[in-house]
Amino acid sequence: MNMNGIGQWNLVAYLIEKTGTANTVGAALIVAGGILLCMIIPYLLGSLNFGCIISQKQYHDDVRTHGSGNAGTTNMLRTYGKKAAVMTLLGDMAKALVAVGLGHVIFCIDVAVLNEAGEITARYFDPIGAAIAGISVMVGHMFPCFFKFKGGKGVATSASVILMLDLLNPLHRHIPIVFIICFAAFVIIVAGTKYVSLGSIMGLILYPIIYTSFNSGGFSGIVSVLMAILVVWAHRENIKRLRDGKESKLSFGKKKKAEAPVEEPAEVPVKDTVEAENVTDKSQSPVFVTEAPEAFEFQDDGKHQFITCTGCGHTIPQSRKICLYCKTENRQYIPDPQAKSEEKGQKKKSKK
Repeated sequence: MNMNGIGQWNLVAYLIEKTGTANTVGAALIVAGGILLCMIIPYLLGSLNFGCIISQKQYHDDVRTHGSGNAGTTNMLRTYGKKAAVMTLLGDMAKALVAVGLGHVIFCIDVAVLNEAGEITARYFDPIGAAIAGISVMVGHMFPCFFKFKGGKGVATSASVILMLDLLNPLHRHIPIVFIICFAAFVIIVAGTKYVSLGSIMGLILYPIIYTSFNSGGFSGIVSVLMAILVVWAHRENIKRLRDGKESKLSFGKKKKAEAPVEEPAEVPVKDTVEAENVTDKSQSPVFVTEAPEAFEFQDDGKHQFITCTGCGHTIPQSRKICLYCKTENRQYIPDPQAKSEEKGQKKKSKK
């Protein structure tokens, strides 16, 4: 029997073969250089945090100043809505797919044991470069050098890493069995509890167990454990809130229509009102000007206006009818003129 490399072309193996430096110091240097590339380039790709980019370019704002302070899909959904959340999700997943694919092309191990007839009797596959690139892109997403090292929690990015590592594995016949199991666990937990954080944590905790069940382990198995530790650490505050019963739940389906605001009494306490001066017609009742409630803090960014929810204290857009964190009705609701004009434009296009 003998062992031969098969199928999986990669830059490190190509350079070693072309330079004839196998089993020498030169080969070790080529491997070290390949590993560095698998760390640096994916980290820079991960630092392109789409939550930060979209909130700054589209809304002239920083999503990290609202809600949970996280530049991830869930906080984008609760702060700016579905469109921003979908764009963030796709961007964060795409950069991870590119990073892992690049790492795989740079360095991987794929050898087979052949019998005398040249038939494959065993095969060993370890996507070392892809695994290193995967955890590097996650670190870049969580600690982006372009955004003061404060990013997201790596859930969408880690999901893409798991998917890509599965698709690249020839032993699975390119069926992402590990990803399917982890994703199913995530969906079941979120559907049952409505806690995205809990589903994310449990999905990543299961990942190393499921990965080593379907693979030989190796270096990629170690990386799977590091990925789980990284995501659990990023959710440490969520774990505390889950323990205390204070974690925000994800809302499914259509929002409930806000009830009509309760009419205020005709007279209000004198300390909260100011009587209008220079009333010419004394037969009319005095005019009172009511001050804005102190619980609402208006923050004008020049394009979008934000207020502080009276129910939970989170900062939300004034154009949001109901706070997505605690379901409190926004009594200071004002429709977004930009969204309204876009809606009218879409209606005109549909009529045409």
